Amino acid sequence: MATSDEAAYTAPDTHIYADTTTTRSGWLTGGGTTGNERLTTTAGATLLILLVALGVTIIRIGGLLSEHLFIGMLLVPPVLLKMASTGYRFARYYTANPAYRRKGPPELALRALAPMVVLSTVVVFASGVALLFAGPSSRSTLFPIHKLSFFAWLAFMALHVLGHLPGMPAVLRADYGRSAGISSDVTGRAGRMLALGGALVAGVVLAVLVIPEFGPWVHNAGIFHHHH
Repeated sequence: MATSDEAAYTAPDTHIYADTTTTRSGWLTGGGTTGNERLTTTAGATLLILLVALGVTIIRIGGLLSEHLFIGMLLVPPVLLKMASTGYRFARYYTANPAYRRKGPPELALRALAPMVVLSTVVVFASGVALLFAGPSSRSTLFPIHKLSFFAWLAFMALHVLGHLPGMPAVLRADYGRSAGISSDVTGRAGRMLALGGALVAGVVLAVLVIPEFGPWVHNAGIFHHHH
């Protein structure tokens, strides 16, 4: 027979703890297909701004070589974030995830373009990083690869951006407009902000760490007047 103390004891409501845990988890990682789309779009918009800055340094590469190298290294983590977000959607769709199947794949033209965007992105950044660490002595072998892959990447990226540009403003307003709060219509906004902020911070840290490698290139900046 239960004692009075035992009778008065009320077991903790495990559903409350479960709901709290779920809410906290959703606050960071929720959002589903819409959250994935918003992260991909925001990462893409951020890259677009940084790429404009990089383009300015290319126009005056002889005088802005240090800035070119810095921005190029800063771009690496955000580029990886964008590729990871896009790759996640690809994987979820082709492994028959119901939510991603319902959303459907991107338009056929964008799907056909995607492999070229990914391949040219990998080649242009890999060759750029290799150039930085190999030094000016590698310009005869690595620089042509970097230069040609850049122009190919620029063409594919222009088509990629044009394909996504019409829907970009609405997606950005949903997470970053005046009406968007931390608890917006789709969960996971805080996690998306942390992912993007973390990628940018990682990019700055990476760029700062490799500044000592800029020296040999800056001292030989005159070589670019012969290649551009």
